[in-house]
Amino acid sequence: MTDTEGERRPAGELEASVLAALWAAGAPQSAAQVRAAISQDLARTTVATLLGRLCEKGLVGRQPGRRGFVYFAVQDSHGLTARRMHRELEQGGGDRSLVLARFVEGLNPNDEAELRRLLEEGRS
Repeated sequence: MTDTEGERRPAGELEASVLAALWAAGAPQSAAQVRAAISQDLARTTVATLLGRLCEKGLVGRQPGRRGFVYFAVQDSHGLTARRMHRELEQGGGDRSLVLARFVEGLNPNDEAELRRLLEEGRS
């Protein structure tokens, strides 16, 4: 639970905490090490379950460690954000052009210029 009895955590908060701990560590970590690194008071089995789910989603990799598995982030936070953007584009109701147009409409001028630069760079 959270600080207030009965209150639920926002969706994805625990997964985000686990990923942040793995990024900060910079090396594969056991479930116990991840548990020690996050601020929430969770059982080791809860952290192990979260790590397993993140593996199933392709966000975390694992390899044999001394006593079980050790886990590592597959992508950095920027790669994860890009992956989410791609997923949202895929789930945009079928009209990719409209989704992209709405995305571009919401960009500030600096981000729009950077996007144009990156697109041009990609064509070269």
